[in-house]
Amino acid sequence: MPRWQILFLFSLIFLSSSTSNASVNDFCVADLKGPDSPSGYTCKIPAKVTVSDFVFSGLAKGGNTTNIISAAVTPAFVAQFPGVNGLGISIARLDLAPGGVIPFHTHPGASEILVVTRGIIKAGFVSSANTVYLKTLHKGEVMVFPQGLLHFQVNVAKIHSNAFVSFSSASPGLQILDSALFANDLPSELVAQTTFLDLATIKKLKGVLGGTG
Repeated sequence: MPRWQILFLFSLIFLSSSTSNASVNDFCVADLKGPDSPSGYTCKIPAKVTVSDFVFSGLAKGGNTTNIISAAVTPAFVAQFPGVNGLGISIARLDLAPGGVIPFHTHPGASEILVVTRGIIKAGFVSSANTVYLKTLHKGEVMVFPQGLLHFQVNVAKIHSNAFVSFSSASPGLQILDSALFANDLPSELVAQTTFLDLATIKKLKGVLGGTG
């Protein structure tokens, strides 16, 4: 056998041996008292981890839909549910009153999958090629929204509608398009130049959403 083949086989055996002996953590429950970072929270000391870290009861009751969008989102992300830290998963509950809407938004850090549990929800997203994917979803139907793409949900039923959404990250992030445009201190003239909206409409929307400038 040539010398290079012997060395190659020896390397494989060595790697296999070192991998099998490697230490693997079962989990990394978030230490919410520590700082958050792009790589997540630091791990809680194992001796202080309890079963409560892996249980979240906040989704049993719906959120308050008495607001400008007639909708509520109840998250179970890492900040509320430390057990999901580092696992690449999280979940939230959507509650929408009749006519309620989850406005156009993106999750920079995760894809999303939605399952309707009550009512009828019209949902959709827009691809980077500006193709629209739109569907009216009934109870039990599921839709997926790829990471980073603008998407929305609207209750088109005459009753309250509910859904659960799961994410491929413990902290999916959120940017709402309307807030990004009209809930900031960008000069209204600059917003008009970049959106082609008239100045009066921009100032009205800034007034509704708390923006200035």
